Amino acid sequence: MHLSELKNAGRSPSLPLSLELADAAGPAQLQLLSLLRVLPGQRYVGAGVWRGRPVLAKLLVGSKAGRHFHRELQGVRLLAEQGLTTPLLLADGLKEGEGGWLLFELLEGAESLGDAWKQVEGLPLLADEQTAVLAEALGAIAQLHSKGLWQEDLHLDNLLRHGGKLYLIDGAGIRAETPGHPLSRNKVLENLGVFFAQLPKSLEPFNEELLVHYLLGNAEHALPMEALQKQIDKVYAWRLNDFLEKVGRECSLFSVQRGPFGLRAIRRDEEAVMAPVLEQADALLDQGHLYKTGGSASVGKVDVNGRSVLIKRYNIKNFAHWLKRFWRPSRAWHAWREGHRLTFLGIATPKPLALLEKRFLWLRRGAYLVTEHLPGPDIIERLAPYVESGAAPEPELQALDRLFAGLIRERISHGDFKGHNLLWQDDRWALIDLDSMCQHRSLSSFTPAYARDRARFMRNWPQDSALYRVIDQRVPKDASGSGLCSIPLEK
Repeated sequence: MHLSELKNAGRSPSLPLSLELADAAGPAQLQLLSLLRVLPGQRYVGAGVWRGRPVLAKLLVGSKAGRHFHRELQGVRLLAEQGLTTPLLLADGLKEGEGGWLLFELLEGAESLGDAWKQVEGLPLLADEQTAVLAEALGAIAQLHSKGLWQEDLHLDNLLRHGGKLYLIDGAGIRAETPGHPLSRNKVLENLGVFFAQLPKSLEPFNEELLVHYLLGNAEHALPMEALQKQIDKVYAWRLNDFLEKVGRECSLFSVQRGPFGLRAIRRDEEAVMAPVLEQADALLDQGHLYKTGGSASVGKVDVNGRSVLIKRYNIKNFAHWLKRFWRPSRAWHAWREGHRLTFLGIATPKPLALLEKRFLWLRRGAYLVTEHLPGPDIIERLAPYVESGAAPEPELQALDRLFAGLIRERISHGDFKGHNLLWQDDRWALIDLDSMCQHRSLSSFTPAYARDRARFMRNWPQDSALYRVIDQRVPKDASGSGLCSIPLEK
């Protein structure tokens, strides 16, 4: 295959494939055996064999190939020139009308710090194992900054452990201020903002403690937490908006088909399983365990390949109802987007898996939402034994404290905060039924919405019960969060 043919190979070209590339010693065949990352029509990154040696190949095609090639090559050279640990570049080339290639030594068995973090993220906050991963990352970032460089696309997957060393990868994101001289304070704050904004929100109280691991490697500047937090908030808001745009368009995370007769969105890692579910959603609902049927929505649990999922069908009751719904985004779409918003923000909710919005010449009809099924009890059932005594278990109460703290911090109102919409799962309260959820842009908008949510939540229990009094004391009475209980953070 010619390199230029990759441009039309789509997301999953047939493997293995053979490409003829050249270096100073002449042309040679690259046998590409697997793909690690694909940006269709632009970039293909995978493992292969070249001149009898295992390599990591970055193949760049399409109209932007030249620009991407030079950016990657410049970044790789900057890392090497400053003595930073990065995979050895074995060969590179750019051919007009074909594309560009960079072949690196393959770090077989390497583990990214992103994968290392996934293994420890479920531990108590800032457990030793978590600290070790983050300290390693911050030490590498400090080294990078001390040499006058920074990584625009700074995240844990761009740091690889191999042979007792930590390797910096992805030269395309490497930028320089004055190579060999420490990065300026503003650039340090901006880049650290990118890093900390990608950590779970629950770690935010420990940012100052974590920053020490950076300062041990680069203490060139005083880094006030207020200035750093401002950068973190700025990056976090940008990342959230960018992510919410992706849930509705074709990208590496989501498979999205949009047209005059429908909108279909599926998490890409679930596409093979969820596409058939959407095609036969009505039949599956008829066969499943129905929680609600008729009216504006039908909800049921169904089994798919030995796994329980929840299907919610949004019905059009009559012509008058259709006139109210056809011109605006469906409630299924709203719940799909808001479910992903909560997941991004670290607030528990069932994972949204797939969405189907039926249309006729762009006019919306019925819609379907598929999420994972959470088997846990709702808050009314979970706390029922303690209504009279008020002696609810402290873990459940602390989880409630954390839920309200998160909703207030992010200015999120639920819109229907009845007890059946909070499920106990994995020591957290998970929010369901997100059709009316809203993240408010201002405190003035959030304040009355929060008051309505709180009032509806408190009506789950008799006002003269001991449990009501206990919860009433713990749940903040206003949207500013004043009155929040002190929530112990495990370490």
